[in-house]
Amino acid sequence: MFGHHTALQLTDLPVGVLVVFACSSLGVYGVVLSGWASGSTYPLLGGLRSAAQMISYEIAMGLSFVAVFLLSGTMSTSQIVVSQRHIWNVVPLIVSFLIYAVAVVGETNRAPFDLAEAESELVGGFHTEYSSFKFAMFFLAEYINMVTVSALATTLFLGGWRAPVPISLWHGANSGWWPMLWFVIKVVAIIFVFVWLRGTLPRLRYDQFMHLGWKVLIPVNLVWILAVSAVHVLRDRGWPTWKASTIVIIPVLLITIALLTAWEGTSARRRAARLAEKEAEARRGPAFPVPPMDLQVPHAPKLVRASAPAAVLDQKGSDDDG
Repeated sequence: MFGHHTALQLTDLPVGVLVVFACSSLGVYGVVLSGWASGSTYPLLGGLRSAAQMISYEIAMGLSFVAVFLLSGTMSTSQIVVSQRHIWNVVPLIVSFLIYAVAVVGETNRAPFDLAEAESELVGGFHTEYSSFKFAMFFLAEYINMVTVSALATTLFLGGWRAPVPISLWHGANSGWWPMLWFVIKVVAIIFVFVWLRGTLPRLRYDQFMHLGWKVLIPVNLVWILAVSAVHVLRDRGWPTWKASTIVIIPVLLITIALLTAWEGTSARRRAARLAEKEAEARRGPAFPVPPMDLQVPHAPKLVRASAPAAVLDQKGSDDDG
């Protein structure tokens, strides 16, 4: 730029990705302390729930970095981009990219994972007692975090400052001002997906949200890391990439399909058992006395009691006449 070779970063640390990850994880302290310092019950509950949410999804997000480190052989952001000069990491590491995409939505408290400030449950979450400039600072931090995770996704999975595949055939696509343009376009596209999700998907229940993080994303990520490590070891021993990938990925896919089939069968049996139990309760009827639905008392006793004095009076009147 302007006749000088300019790097799009202040410094190139050998552990640059870990530094960015460590700085972004400090956001949980602001959320917890703001909920506790407000001196109110709802913000305290919202702060505790936000801390559990952010920590849970930071684990899944951090595990998705491991596959990138194994494939690139470095933790430096510039070297990771250099390693994607032939093919972006999103293609061979599509599972890590999808897990990262889900995890950052939960980690940044964006819909459909905006359970840190669920108005229908927590009034406003950890920032209920804050307004004006303090409220603005909370949401500015949230949007800055969106830009940070988008830039990190661009660097790790989408080729960084490199042009997309059809345009990269042009010799000057990755020189001059073009790299900055490609990087900004990718970051803006990811932020657009954030906004798109907020206007499209409904909010999850909190138990479903934590179940997804701990019982789905983290186990799948661990299995994927083992598969990538096995491929990496076979490649170091001289195996072709396609052969190593085939030998490792096919058994993993078969095991995954078997586990999903077994899980779906178990879920179907549980649903059938719950349905049969409900039908049995409906046939047996309620176990306690239930008043009639119309809440009306029969009128026959009242008519009998009301007609008895009239009959007595008529009898007395006839005696007096006699």
